[in-house]
Amino acid sequence: MKEYRDKARSLVQQMTLEEKAGLCSGQDIWSTKPVERLGIPSIWLADGPTGLRKAPAGGEGGLGNSLPATCFPTASALGASWDAKLAYEVGQAIGRECQEQGVQVLLAPGVNMKRSPLGGRNFEYFAEDPALAGELAAAFIRGVQSEGVGACLKHFAVNNQEHGRMYINAEVDERTLREIYLPAFEIALEKGRPWTVMCAYNKVNGTYASEHPYLLHQILKTEWGYKGIVMTDWGAVNDRVEGIRAGLHLEMPATGGYHDRKIVEAVRTGELSEARLDEVVEELLAVILLAGASRKEGLSLEYARHHELARRAAAECMVLLKNEEDILPLPAETSVAVIGRFAKEPRFQGAGSSQVVPTRIDNAWEALQGHFDNLAYAPGYEDPDKISRELIDEACRAARDAEAAIVFVGLPSQYESESFDRRHISLPPAHNALVEAVAGVQPNTAVVLTNGSAVGMPWHRDVKGILEGWLAGQGGGGAVADILSGKVNPSGKLPETFPQRQEHNPAYLNWPGANGKVHYGEGIFIGYRYYDTKAIEPLFAFGHGLSYTNFEYSGMKISESALGEELHITVRVWVHNSGKRAGQEVVQLYVRQEGCRLQRPEKELRAFAKVPLEPGAQKEVIFHLNRRDFAYYDPTAGAWVAESGIYYIMAGASSRDIRLEQSIELQTGEQPFAPFNRYTPIGDWLRHPRSAETMEAMMSRVWQYHGGKPEDKEALAMMEAHVRDLPLIKLVAYSQGEFSLNQLDEMVRSANGGI
Repeated sequence: MKEYRDKARSLVQQMTLEEKAGLCSGQDIWSTKPVERLGIPSIWLADGPTGLRKAPAGGEGGLGNSLPATCFPTASALGASWDAKLAYEVGQAIGRECQEQGVQVLLAPGVNMKRSPLGGRNFEYFAEDPALAGELAAAFIRGVQSEGVGACLKHFAVNNQEHGRMYINAEVDERTLREIYLPAFEIALEKGRPWTVMCAYNKVNGTYASEHPYLLHQILKTEWGYKGIVMTDWGAVNDRVEGIRAGLHLEMPATGGYHDRKIVEAVRTGELSEARLDEVVEELLAVILLAGASRKEGLSLEYARHHELARRAAAECMVLLKNEEDILPLPAETSVAVIGRFAKEPRFQGAGSSQVVPTRIDNAWEALQGHFDNLAYAPGYEDPDKISRELIDEACRAARDAEAAIVFVGLPSQYESESFDRRHISLPPAHNALVEAVAGVQPNTAVVLTNGSAVGMPWHRDVKGILEGWLAGQGGGGAVADILSGKVNPSGKLPETFPQRQEHNPAYLNWPGANGKVHYGEGIFIGYRYYDTKAIEPLFAFGHGLSYTNFEYSGMKISESALGEELHITVRVWVHNSGKRAGQEVVQLYVRQEGCRLQRPEKELRAFAKVPLEPGAQKEVIFHLNRRDFAYYDPTAGAWVAESGIYYIMAGASSRDIRLEQSIELQTGEQPFAPFNRYTPIGDWLRHPRSAETMEAMMSRVWQYHGGKPEDKEALAMMEAHVRDLPLIKLVAYSQGEFSLNQLDEMVRSANGGI
């Protein structure tokens, strides 16, 4: 990048003010402006979380008529793979297709947290946990950029709903921002190094993300050291000049020069420093030059290979939620009733800007014919919101005449989409009625779900099998057949909690906000962090997923060492495939602190690994943890703090299926300190090493000011609690001035290190 930064610096010195301002916005919907006299190229940007969506021309939106490309599983499905290697492969394949179609920047991936299952765009995001989302996004980015195509990490930041997304003010406290909504971006930036970042539409604590100096400059550039550029989501600019000042480089799409003229005017009137504009343009130009130099002309692809990858990826993403009496896989000689219109007419991707025109589409009905000889089909529903007794009766007859029934249900596109949120987590009435009716006549019923986020399942006790199929891309139909037949052993795990009731979701009372605001009142307790801490039993837990084989965990060992001055913990766990089939297990590592001074979740995911094992084989899985894995963010100190104390390290198959646990005592020597003031309570003065000795020496006077210590034990306990909570300034009045404000201020100054 330095080579292009040096060249960009030279070019900026040759550009006119109008050319510099013009470079900061697109020339149309999808491309940047060239400066032909200086050899500055135009580069093409295109949507791509699920696959490439290149419009036929720069002036066309391309929804529904984009150039054909491979449609891979959505991010919500890819998140269920828990497989960074697979995410890399998918990103690499999309990167190749970008090169073939002349796209220089892919607008993906998205790493926003799934705060609520009602989020209409949840299918574009990986997980409810930042560690999982960040690691998968980093791998995807590395895959895309390995092909000389820039990735765009989005939507920065706190973009967790569609309702009011263009104006909503996300009110989130600093600790929650740092622990939940920023870490996935931080991980992806550190380990993936994307060329670009896309800002969100919404406000964050009162300021639009497109002009947010704290997010774009303080955190992104100063704290994280990001060297790439920030672009808008399409139409996200509020105040273009403020955006330049905050660190926003590129506005998309074109505005016909409207905002370019505002930049020029601001520079000429002195409102905006031209030096600041030069800095922004230099950074933007470096990425444009890198993108232009990375083009691979004349590339030809075998899309059939990408389709096979899409099918394999889809199979790895699917999650076996329930398999009572080992109903799955079905033996080849089984007569099977295939029920539900989704079996023939699959919904395989999300609705909105990520929609890909696929190169081909597999459907489960046709794919199942390659595995089973005796199949019958019934559609079961037409309009998802209207129950058809005629279609249900037909489905029940087919189910009754077969040895097993597979029912395909889920969410139609009108139920979840970009631009609007879901109203509830229920499946359509016709789908629920179909499952209930078929399960009533066929005891060997399994359900295949099609959806982008958690759904309710009022019939889950009535069926023997449930396969979460997600929005699995163009190869999803074949992947379903591979799993139902046993050709593929399911290995997916849930990247989000499926609650028993919508009302159980921690964001329920603060969704979707009102009067232009949404308050993140649940704080750090989203997803499993909330359910596990509150001991609320979910329908299916975060990390849950069954296999056709069995895995046993043993031999946990923890060792502590130092890499320089950095804390380093190594965790070793043995995993054994004790079943009769080859399979893959996702080993999940969680950490819990005992007795933290601030409230923390019952456990937090810190690492994971997907392990392939042949029958009878075992493997030692090694994890490495550092100081940050034990830390929480202390907003008063403005820093990450890893306290000395007892921590529990847990290895499990889900957040609710912990197989091994050991404790470790860390001596970090860290004692968070927020500057004291006149109103700091006496208890804080007694606790902190900086002030404890001074305060202890004063305690006899404190009791004297209160008329002495009570002799009665209950009265003493009450008064001790009262004194601990007493702001120190209260002693000035209690002492009738004997303890003066000057003495108080000197104590504060001394405790704060003389400041």
